[in-house]
Amino acid sequence: MAEKSQRNNILLAFFTLLAVIVIVSVIGFFTLGKGPEIIQGQAEATEYRVSSKVPGRILKYFVSEGDPVKAGDTLAILEAPDVMAKLTQAQAAEQAAQAMNEKALRGTRSEQLQAAYEMWQKAKAGLEIAEKSYNRVNRLYEEGVMSAQKRDEAKAQYEAMKATERAANAQYTMAKNGAQKEDKEMAAAQVERAKGAVAEVSSYINETYLIASADGEVSEIFPKVGELVGTGAPIMNIAQLNDMWVSFNVREDLLKDFTVGGEIKADIPALEATGTFKVTYMKDLGTYAAWKATKTTGQYDLKTFEVKAKPVQPIANLRPGMSVIIEK
Repeated sequence: MAEKSQRNNILLAFFTLLAVIVIVSVIGFFTLGKGPEIIQGQAEATEYRVSSKVPGRILKYFVSEGDPVKAGDTLAILEAPDVMAKLTQAQAAEQAAQAMNEKALRGTRSEQLQAAYEMWQKAKAGLEIAEKSYNRVNRLYEEGVMSAQKRDEAKAQYEAMKATERAANAQYTMAKNGAQKEDKEMAAAQVERAKGAVAEVSSYINETYLIASADGEVSEIFPKVGELVGTGAPIMNIAQLNDMWVSFNVREDLLKDFTVGGEIKADIPALEATGTFKVTYMKDLGTYAAWKATKTTGQYDLKTFEVKAKPVQPIANLRPGMSVIIEK
């Protein structure tokens, strides 16, 4: 009798435990299953990165994280001694090119021009003497007094002096005219080239001053003062708080209340406020982002969509990263 009573007690305890589990499951199904569907997103803002075209060392920051900035504000200064050295080289090359250009425009020195003129006058005088000598010898030859050889020698001397006079005249003309047109154009082009090099290096020096391109707030600064940064390396991020939106990941079966151009209401727990947002963007996140598989029941996978919405009216104190809640 004792064993039978013990067996009955065990069975009673088992069925009692089973009944408790069934009751808890039923209560959980009806209470939890009927709860609201929560869609959680977060506030985001447009950001732009500040970087430099030239490598250098961070010399000084004029802002700190969290500071507001206006377009045109100087944010930081980089030290770039290599660029300064290149500027010195470019300026020296420009001065040399300018000197060559001035020389080409000014032409021959006055002393050289005078020397060329004197040589021409000397040649002219020699030509006159050679011409007179030839004429005298030629008359004597015609009278039968002078031999043909003497006349030929005088004529050769006369022709040689004519060639010498023409050469001296050409030298004087060239000295008077100065550099050729092509030489002047080449010298001018060299000056423009040197000016371009100076302008290029100067633009690199301007890049050592980091300027804010738009209003915003410094959200993050990466290198410390004294650290080296490379070309194009990000130095800080600026958040444009006047261009904010909220982003949600919405399961496909909850999309019926979201349409591009439509409005939705959402709670912002951090501000204990509710805001109205206008949907501006919807895009599926791909098959890898399926939230709920239902193919085993003969239906389909529920995909996830990214939904972006902007506040209809500015929301005071809304910050990037704040949670935004929609209850369905």
